[in-house]
Amino acid sequence: MKKIINDPTTVTTEALQGMAEAHADLITVQLDPAYIARADAPIEGKVAIVSGGGSGHEPLHGGFVGEGMLAAAVPGPVFTSPTPDQVIAATQAVSGGAGVLLIVKNYTGDVLNFETAAELAEAEGIEVKTVVIADDVAVKDSTWTAGRRGVGGTVLVEKIAGGAAARGDDLAAVTAVAERVSSQVRSMGMALTPCTVPHSGEPSFTLADDEMEMGVGIHGEPGRERVKLTSADEIVATLLGSIVEDLPFSSGDNTLLFVNGMGGTPSIELYLAYHSARKYLAERGIEVTRSLVGNYITSLEMQGMSITLLKLDDEMTELWDAPVHTVALRWGV
Repeated sequence: MKKIINDPTTVTTEALQGMAEAHADLITVQLDPAYIARADAPIEGKVAIVSGGGSGHEPLHGGFVGEGMLAAAVPGPVFTSPTPDQVIAATQAVSGGAGVLLIVKNYTGDVLNFETAAELAEAEGIEVKTVVIADDVAVKDSTWTAGRRGVGGTVLVEKIAGGAAARGDDLAAVTAVAERVSSQVRSMGMALTPCTVPHSGEPSFTLADDEMEMGVGIHGEPGRERVKLTSADEIVATLLGSIVEDLPFSSGDNTLLFVNGMGGTPSIELYLAYHSARKYLAERGIEVTRSLVGNYITSLEMQGMSITLLKLDDEMTELWDAPVHTVALRWGV
């Protein structure tokens, strides 16, 4: 194992300290219990959005804390759910009196721990709503999940719901927008190499030099099939074929196309894949009106990518375009 670390047991804590030092204008970081909050939180009269999950997927979620997106993010250890104590502490810290929306990826530990925290917050008089993201079309049930996994669609839900909160929508309206985005987004990923969790020191799985895993999860969970490496066009066609038929997407739809790197994939390959995806969708009359390309929800150093497609409506497009200023996303400000 080759990693730029000091001690496998302190990776998350030291990374959080580095984030706090690098971005003190945007965020504050608490370590006991650990959470990341907007530097200007709480914002009175505005809905606060809190998300989180295991570390190792950076910039998700801490990189999306700030204006127009999350009020707080709760990081667990690498690939491990945060505790209810962390979630309730973050919720209390950012609650501005208008309620809190919890955005949760569909992993068993995350769902249970956020649910417990929501009950604790409600007992303290904080109104809480929860939206669970389950956009991965690859498999219905997998390691750590009952039902589909929450993956790249999480970023889009956080941004669009964050835009609704920033413009002053109430909790019911912000929740409704988040649920609508969640219902209209689909994703699927693939891997060329495994990742290595620091505390294990061993690759999460093995692949031959000429193999790839189609439908891989963001923790290295098994996908649909292990196949021989092929061209970018064919990889993209496999991923988008499953995505497009699932919703389904159809000719005339306006979409947001998100090509995401798993952490170890260079930008030149992601943009090449984006070009392949645009061709595939254009051939089917599906219009791409908004785009995102880069490493936004990763799996440590895994080489690979995921594709996420969101069927847009006018309100979603407006909220996607709304100003955002976080560590990992910034436009309009």
